[in-house]
Amino acid sequence: MIKRIGVIGAGQMGSGIAHVCALKGYDIRLIDVDQPHLDSGLDAIGRNMDRQIGRGMIRPEEKESSLKRIATATDYGALADCDLIVEAATENEAIKREIFKKVCVGLPPNVLLATNTSSISVTRLASVTDRPGKFMGMHFMNPVPMMALVELIRGIATEEETFRTVRDVVIKLDKKPVNAEDFPAFIVNRILLPMINEAVYALYEGVGNVDAIDTGMRLGANHPMGPLELADFIGLDTCLSVMQVLHEGLADSKYRPCPLLVKYVEAGWVGRKVKRGFYDYSGERPVPTR
Repeated sequence: MIKRIGVIGAGQMGSGIAHVCALKGYDIRLIDVDQPHLDSGLDAIGRNMDRQIGRGMIRPEEKESSLKRIATATDYGALADCDLIVEAATENEAIKREIFKKVCVGLPPNVLLATNTSSISVTRLASVTDRPGKFMGMHFMNPVPMMALVELIRGIATEEETFRTVRDVVIKLDKKPVNAEDFPAFIVNRILLPMINEAVYALYEGVGNVDAIDTGMRLGANHPMGPLELADFIGLDTCLSVMQVLHEGLADSKYRPCPLLVKYVEAGWVGRKVKRGFYDYSGERPVPTR
């Protein structure tokens, strides 16, 4: 039975995973590279819980008890007493592989490992660990507290007991699990990111400006958020990483990242988290930059 969950990474995804798990009674070990990153993650959890209180989704006492369940650390050794560890670091395979190599040092053999990758091969990540049978993909959607879906991805060596245990955790979190095969970007991003990339191409080729493209998809396709606004929300660096995985993994030119997306990432204009992407977020309201 899973009682204590380790979460590696206190950013947008990691803090969200810690948030929902703590609310459901799991003890949490939240890990990041330094205390400022951890403090930022805890602050985000507190703010998001306040929003849930304001909407009547949780009670103030639930926030208080949940935050008490979250312990933070900068040392992987703090994960030794966890039953399940979920990696939620940046979408970079080299970084994730290095994390798993370090995490496995001295880790009890019964501890399950999961990755929140949105695109990278679960089988490849599992291969650097000492327990590929106890390893699988557990891809939460962003923002985690609001999105109901979790993609579950078996690696080639994932044991059935591992899959059932992780699936039970997802169900306890009141999320809907869907099974995806270990192909590049799985289900959601295999469909979503090429659409976003095509929207960037439409901007790049002058088919429409930012406002026209996003308004067109909101009103013409009934999307709650335009694709360029969504790209900023996800992070243009993450969007580019997923497109690169698709392009390299499937060897199909239709997945070639748009040069404008590459240029924005090279410029550091990666979306909301830096207040600049396809929109400028420095003022009271987002303003299209093109």
